[in-house]
Parts: sequence; structure tokens; C-alpha cells
Amino acid sequence: MKVYFDNAATTPMDPEVVKEMIAVLDSKFGNPSSIHSYGREAKAIIEKARKAVASYLNASPAEIFFTSGGTEADNMAIRSAVEAYNIKNIISSPLEHHAVLHSIEELEKAGKVKVHHVKLKKDGHIDIQDLERLLKEYPHALVSLMHANNEIGNLLPIEEVSELCAKYNAIFHCDTVQSVAHYPIDLQKTKVHFIAGAAHKFHGPKGVGFIYINGGLKIAPLIFGGAQERNMRGGTENVAGIAGLSKAMEIAHKEMKEHAEHIQGIKDYMIKKLESDLPGVEFNGDAKGRSLYTVLNVMLPPTDDAEMFLMKLDINGVACSAGSACTSGSMKGSHVIEALGKNIESRPVIRFSFSKYNTKEEVDFVVEKLKTIFAAEQQTASAK
Repeated sequence: MKVYFDNAATTPMDPEVVKEMIAVLDSKFGNPSSIHSYGREAKAIIEKARKAVASYLNASPAEIFFTSGGTEADNMAIRSAVEAYNIKNIISSPLEHHAVLHSIEELEKAGKVKVHHVKLKKDGHIDIQDLERLLKEYPHALVSLMHANNEIGNLLPIEEVSELCAKYNAIFHCDTVQSVAHYPIDLQKTKVHFIAGAAHKFHGPKGVGFIYINGGLKIAPLIFGGAQERNMRGGTENVAGIAGLSKAMEIAHKEMKEHAEHIQGIKDYMIKKLESDLPGVEFNGDAKGRSLYTVLNVMLPPTDDAEMFLMKLDINGVACSAGSACTSGSMKGSHVIEALGKNIESRPVIRFSFSKYNTKEEVDFVVEKLKTIFAAEQQTASAK
């Protein structure tokens, strides 16, 4: 048996999405910028997808622009807003995805902005009072805070933050990569200026995403080179990928309540199983509270071989991660766990993340494998 519990990194594609994309790849090969019938057919697929994505978010199709994924969308929002609105201060947190953290760090290194980090509470939630303090001190800032943390799962009170941003005339960019198509997002009710999405986080293809840009903003492109995406993103569009993104969003929104209940049940079950079967286990973030139902960040009991724990799980048929997939090849520890001030010396920190395809039987399998690994380590230690 093999178990895939790394869905926050990427999800397996839904068969219906694959089917939709194959149909486009097979016959709709025209360049969407061409004026002949082949080009018009491809263009029609893109515009149909744009209208669909906009409808799921209660936005205007004119506010949706397709990108290569969430990283490009985050970069575009941050860099373009700073340039267009002469932003001098960015308010963010040390828990953001590196697509945001590295973007704002580079802007600060270049002397274009000053970055201010909002204080964190012990459970990893941002301190709303400190956010307001910063907004009072730096009005007309760019606020960049993610909706759902990709490592610990904490959820931002997005409506409350949007109201504060409006009060202090700030521009609000929210990285919604982990929450789009998992939670209903109504952009008429929640006033944000930018959000980002990536298809592969909700059973769509990799290499395609979107950015929502509020219609009241006027910004320049991040990528130049053509008139695609209404002059906002140069480069020939990924037609099949965009069709796949749209189909994945359609399925996700149609079955959202059912999938949310199923996945939350798996997460709750794993919390109980770990607490009963592995004494000393702890959970990072607000795992039992305001938290993404697809993510569970676990601090396991101490071990002499913490750095090799992921490999041991992989050998035992369990795919999971220590944090963001974007840094999985790095020896550096999780910046999120570090920012929480956790003492993790000799303790493996594992992110288990779930999808609609996972089962409670898989949880049982994973917990048994964890027990087996710890039992083997104890036996080895006793023999020394």
C-alpha cells in the first residue's frame, strides 16, 4: 500500500479534468492570438474559462487574468502594485509563502520599500490589533497576507483584514492559493485588491493559475512581450491548462460541501489517532480551530534521526512533507515553524495534507507506520 498525504504540494488531477484537457490538446491547437478559425476556437476556450472562474468568485471576467501559477500571480500583484501606486511600505508576516516573502525582500533590498511584519500570536494567527497599529503608522501601504497558510493551515480572518485595509486606504493582496476552490470566496463581499490561484492545488494541471485584479486598479504588466490577457500578460496562453483549471474549479465548487466534510473528517480522525497512539505528539498552528481542513502540521516525539524521518516514511509507502514544496530540496528548516518560535530540536515536523481521494483507512496505515518506525528506533537505541 502507498499513501499520498502531500496534497498541499500538489493534488492528483481529476479524471474529468484530464479528459477535458485531452480534448483541447487533440483538436484545439490554434494560437489564441491568430484571427483565423483555429485561433478563434482556442480564444473561445480561454474566454469561456475566464467567465467561469469569474462566476465562481463573484467577480467580473475583466478582473481575471491567467498566469503560469500562484507564484507568478503573487509576484505580479506585489511588484505591479508597488510600481503603479508608489508604495513605500509593505505590511506582511514571516509566515507567508516564499513567492511573497522573497518578492518583498527583493523590493526592500532594492530600496523601493520598507517591509513591516505583523506580530504573531502563539497559535500562529496574526495579531489583528498589531496589524491596525501598523496601518495607522503606515497608511496607504500594501498589505500582503495569505488566506490559508500552506504549512500549518491557519486561516486569516480575511473579511476583518479587508475592512481594516479599506479603513486605512491600504491595498490588500491575499495569497489564496491554498483556499481557492476549497472555500467559497465572494469578491463582492470580501473587498480585496488581488488574489492568486493555482490549478494544481484543486485537482487541476500544474503550470497554470490566475490573478484577480480589482477593476478599480490600474497596474502595468509583470511580463511584457505581447497583447495577450488584454495587454496584461505577454506570452501565448496555455489553452489546455486554462481549460483544465476551469473544469477543476467547476468540479470543486459543485462538490465543495461534500468534499470539505469528508476531508475535515479525515483530518479530525488523524488528530485523534495520533494523540491516542503516539504519546507526546503536538500540532503546530491552530489545528483544532480556525484552520484549513486539508492541512495538519505535526510535531512528532523526539528521535535520534529526525532529519531522515521523511525518507523513512517514504520508504514505508507514505508520501508527505516537512513544509512548503518550494523548499523541499533545501536543507534549511521551515521558516514558518521557525517564526512560531518552536523548539523542534530532535523532533520531526511533518505536514500531512489531504484531498477528496484520501480515506480513514489510509490514516490507520500511516499511524501504524509511524509506530513501527519509532519502535524500530527504540529497539536500535536499546541495542547500543
